[in-house]
Amino acid sequence: MNLELTNEQVALRDTTRRFLAEKASVAAHVRALLDDDTGTTDAVWRGLADLGVTGVLVPEEHGGAGMTMIEAGVVAEELGAALHPGPWLSSAVAAPRALARLGGAGARASDILVGIADGTTVATVAFLDSGRASVEVGARGGDVVLRGGIAGVPDAAAADTLLVLAEDAAGIGVFVVETDSAGVVVVPERGIDQTRKRFRVELDGACAYRLASASPDVVSAVIDDVLVAAAADALGAARAVIHLAVEYAKFRRQFGQAIGSFQAIQHLCVDMYETVELARSGVIHALWAADAELPSEERHLAALRAKAFAGRLATVGDTAIQVFGGIGYTWEHDAHLYLKRLLSWSEFLGSPDRYLAEVGARLAERGSF
Repeated sequence: MNLELTNEQVALRDTTRRFLAEKASVAAHVRALLDDDTGTTDAVWRGLADLGVTGVLVPEEHGGAGMTMIEAGVVAEELGAALHPGPWLSSAVAAPRALARLGGAGARASDILVGIADGTTVATVAFLDSGRASVEVGARGGDVVLRGGIAGVPDAAAADTLLVLAEDAAGIGVFVVETDSAGVVVVPERGIDQTRKRFRVELDGACAYRLASASPDVVSAVIDDVLVAAAADALGAARAVIHLAVEYAKFRRQFGQAIGSFQAIQHLCVDMYETVELARSGVIHALWAADAELPSEERHLAALRAKAFAGRLATVGDTAIQVFGGIGYTWEHDAHLYLKRLLSWSEFLGSPDRYLAEVGARLAERGSF
């Protein structure tokens, strides 16, 4: 595992960062879409596709870049730093990784991957939180239909395609549902973070196509992939809000001097930096482990660690607002948007404490720390 970015990864990072600064800034793009259910515009999504970042994990034979989770993490960190509200994590990470881990999903999967890579298809995975789903498989004429409800589906309003987990006579499988089909209703679920779009999807006899069988190990691996990519996003958000706080501390003056000269402020900035950098090593390791030829237990443990420790990045947003003081609480300042992004990450698929307890239990079972 290499903790330093290669020249190609640096170029990917810089290109993505420049595009977001020029075409999708917080002031001009993000704030305008806080109440928009899709979280993106055709121009910005097309721009991301033209850069190749929507197809970063799509194999080359399907028109993608064929890169690894490390490169996806590089992009995710930049999107997090820019508070990007679009469906990139769902369409460019969750869906391609689900299709890749299913293996042999056929022509339908190939068509989805081609569309993801060129930006004409937005897909989302609707089985990240299986405890909030209840879907039954039925038949109508010669068609397979799904009935039930799924809560907490990310980016469903922007998506053309849903990947749904359900059980039929052949066992647990992943089904493709087109969101414009009859019987599909998407209802927004409002949360603290307006840059993350989540929905309840109601399926009332919606036509579906059985893509492939999905073992518990495959489902778990897909969830881990999304978890570590989301951790990289949070890492970017935390890095960006630290930069804002440090720059503010350099020029904000009290008692005739910059507040950054006060020891109390310096300690706060050091605490934020330490939290981010400790999380960074775990996130990089988990991204590497997602593609490495490791036992599934080791890969899963790396993802658990990333969530357990990077989940505490919300404290960075909270501390940054202490540095900003009163202005940090205002709607006009971006600090509260970063705090909300980090809070939503902290609670994503469970609190960090739950993951920390699981990491401890697994290590205790192995007798190895």
